[in-house]
Amino acid sequence: MGQPKRKQSKQRTRLRRAANKYELPQVVKNADGTFSVPHRVNPATGTYRGRQVVSVEI
Repeated sequence: MGQPKRKQSKQRTRLRRAANKYELPQVVKNADGTFSVPHRVNPATGTYRGRQVVSVEI
């Protein structure tokens, strides 16, 4: 069985392992029917946890 000619660096190993870490962001459906990422301000309405925190111009 073949052997590697050189030692694989820590950076190369970590980069390879990190590629399997990424996941799609979770999306939740809000009470008004829009979708947003949890623990973030809803970009459609400007609300967070039922409170208006950002004024949104339509």
